Amino acid sequence: MHILSIIVFLVLIALTLVITARAAKKVKTDKDFYAAGGEIPGWQNGLAIAGEFMASGAFLGIAGLIAFHGLDGEIFSICWFASFFVVLVLVAEVIRNSGKYTFIDIVSYRLNQKSIRPAVAVTVFIVSLTYLIPQMVAAGALSKILFGISDTLGILIVGGLMIVYVVLGGMMAATWVQSLKAILLLAAGYLLAWLTMSHFNFSVASLFDAVVHSPELGEKWVQQGGWLRNPIERYSLGLSLLFGTAAMPHVLMRLFTVKSKEQAQKSALWTMLFMGMFHMITFIFGLGAAVLVGKEAIYAMDPGGNLATPMLAQFVAGGANSFTGELFMAFIVSIAFITVIATVSGLCIAASTAFSYDFWFKVIKNGRQDHTGQIRTARISAIAIGILAIICSLAMKHMNVAYLSGLAFSIAATVNLPTIILALYWKKLTTTGALIGIIGGTVISLFAVLTGPSIMGANALFPLSNPGIVTIPLGFLITCIASLLTADKEAEQKYVELSVRSHSGLGAE
Repeated sequence: MHILSIIVFLVLIALTLVITARAAKKVKTDKDFYAAGGEIPGWQNGLAIAGEFMASGAFLGIAGLIAFHGLDGEIFSICWFASFFVVLVLVAEVIRNSGKYTFIDIVSYRLNQKSIRPAVAVTVFIVSLTYLIPQMVAAGALSKILFGISDTLGILIVGGLMIVYVVLGGMMAATWVQSLKAILLLAAGYLLAWLTMSHFNFSVASLFDAVVHSPELGEKWVQQGGWLRNPIERYSLGLSLLFGTAAMPHVLMRLFTVKSKEQAQKSALWTMLFMGMFHMITFIFGLGAAVLVGKEAIYAMDPGGNLATPMLAQFVAGGANSFTGELFMAFIVSIAFITVIATVSGLCIAASTAFSYDFWFKVIKNGRQDHTGQIRTARISAIAIGILAIICSLAMKHMNVAYLSGLAFSIAATVNLPTIILALYWKKLTTTGALIGIIGGTVISLFAVLTGPSIMGANALFPLSNPGIVTIPLGFLITCIASLLTADKEAEQKYVELSVRSHSGLGAE
């Protein structure tokens, strides 16, 4: 199986490298690098955004959760899908009208640029890096099982390819690779769902009956509470996913890759369509694997459950000793790795843009640097961030880093979202208030996650593994109170200008 997986993986990697080489020829300006020239059609942008949430965490992780704990794992699918209602209603149009390359453009339009850009850039960097590291660590762990190589080599391969994609093709390459990956994933997912459902007469009711009557599973697998028994944990995780997703920097950056607010709105709608198409079948992977492969068999191969989908693919395509079973499993595994590389590439672009554009170009250079200089700075920062991510991932490869993903969503929802929403919709927001909110929200998120059950276990100081239900309201509250206590007439006057620009598109870049 290792040889077949490696061959399929190399074929797909070769295809993505050809795409990257073609994209590199089109990167002539900073807009090409940061925003793919602003010419990506809404449907393709929606496909690329959806690809961010059809990553290995969805394809492998959700199926494993459902196989081990039941339909509680569907909370990720539901909330990721629903989060784009938030994007569509609150931010898609106004962000595209108001910014140029990042959401920091919008905040700094109203507030003191020298103060606010570095502060928000730091949070973007933290969010991107803390979400990037678990992806690379997971890829390393899976490479050891699936390709027969060391986890160190797996991390180096993923990190190296990430740097190549970003440095050569920027957002252009990331968008095309993400689009290709999403198409492959949808095709493979529906083929897997079809083959799985053929064992249950293509009836969801029959699948559920098989789960309920399985001595290994039972009725609790199709009820709430199999994984998150505390309802507050469920609501809190749901809030973090719902609002954190809508404020993740690598997602918001994609709203600038289209040329108009209409295309930004279409991007959100297409995203929901493609995400809906994929996430409506994830329960089939999880429950199908639990029934056909067996929970114990999956656990024996990988206690984390990430092999539930590949093992299901092998089973339904002919079994462990068949060529078709091995080939389909190799294809699924290879696509899972491509998803990791595509996702971390988007995160690397978000982090490098926060430094090279928001901090270096806008603050240090005061907006005075030619296109060549901007692209050079962006590429150097991407290499540096890629190397840092590889070093951190290697250092943490034997640690449980799942909490870092929760930290990323927590900071995004607690810090980024209040800053964006209040900058766009509340005229009383001040520079000091925003800075205090950013610092306070970051500290609260760090405290809640690092002292929670995910890190400290039974001795946790903070009771919730998913702190969003506490930290998100506090993020808004701190920013509002600090703003009310500090007057900022210039920010209040700029609110009117930003409001006109964000809703009319006048002056949009």
